[in-house]
Amino acid sequence: MIRLNKYIADCGVCSRREADRLIEAGRVTLNGNIAKSGMQVGEDDIVEVNGRRIRHGVKKVVLAYNKPSGVVCTEKDKYADKTITDAVRYPIRLTYAGRLDKDSEGLMIMTNDGELIQQMTKGSNRHEKEYIVKTDKEITQEFLESMSRGVYLEELECTTRECRTEQIGKYTFRIVLTQGLNRQIRRMCRCFGYNIRSLVRVRVLNIRLGRLKSGEYREITGEELEELYRECGIGAKRGN
Repeated sequence: MIRLNKYIADCGVCSRREADRLIEAGRVTLNGNIAKSGMQVGEDDIVEVNGRRIRHGVKKVVLAYNKPSGVVCTEKDKYADKTITDAVRYPIRLTYAGRLDKDSEGLMIMTNDGELIQQMTKGSNRHEKEYIVKTDKEITQEFLESMSRGVYLEELECTTRECRTEQIGKYTFRIVLTQGLNRQIRRMCRCFGYNIRSLVRVRVLNIRLGRLKSGEYREITGEELEELYRECGIGAKRGN
């Protein structure tokens, strides 16, 4: 037997935390009945999320995907021109481990491994994410130092964690974050009068965007995959 939220996560639907929210919202059924938090699932039980049956024991898959600008990180949105579900066509149902906003581009990790999603999106783990940012004004050392010390975001009522910054062009800089607040880099830049022309995520933990073309994906395997699991503090999984 396995707890329902872990079962949903292991099926790759979402993290355990998000699974709890789905259960509380009444969007999960167990053997045809509305499920409740804490329920246990056995081999013969039937679990459905949003009316769709999910199954345990599917091979674990991890992809690196280069998200183009304009793709929305959601599975269903009637107002979105293109969702990530539309963009990433894969035989196995996958979801994302960490978002990028609609206007941002670059590396996203897509997987059906709920435990991996849980560990990658847990803020207290302080996993590194690296971005290349182009702005509408010349980069100054004062700006970079202020960004790296942490910035108070009034609309979120919090101060960002210290981070690493590096100038790589007249209007371009690199930034490495260990948190993922909503539109964090854009909000930070606006505090100093900078607007972002382009924002590309080029690394998540040990996974790099490299030469992956916009809109394309590749499967993460071998030592690269094992290192990702090690950095997340879980044993590597090569399928069930």
